[in-house]
Amino acid sequence: MYLTCARFRVTIWSTHPKEEHTLEPNDVARLVVDIVSDKKGSDIVQLDTRNISYLSDYFVIATSETERQLQAISDDIQKQLKRHSVLPLGVEGTTASGWVLLDYGSVIVHLFKAEMRDYYQLERLWANAPVVVRMQ
Repeated sequence: MYLTCARFRVTIWSTHPKEEHTLEPNDVARLVVDIVSDKKGSDIVQLDTRNISYLSDYFVIATSETERQLQAISDDIQKQLKRHSVLPLGVEGTTASGWVLLDYGSVIVHLFKAEMRDYYQLERLWANAPVVVRMQ
């Protein structure tokens, strides 16, 4: 990077240009897993969907015990990813419905209350996807 000051005819050359810190999809998914774990979410699964779906590279699926916890997990994921300039393309569902979906393009996060997770059985639907992380 070159900076030039016309008044003094000085050119400063920097060997450290401003670097952009972007997260790879796996890094985003792993960060989400860590956030959910820190907020005491349970039955956390990261699935690698790259070879079986064009929708995303990874799914992260987790369970929350209460609506309040579900909201806290969802809020913290959005807050911490925003610090890395990663914003959701969409947020679907509500804590009252028992299912919140955070769409980060290459990473889709499904946060469930236990009864909704048992009902929809996403792991069964995506059974061909390799499990990257499973935390009970």
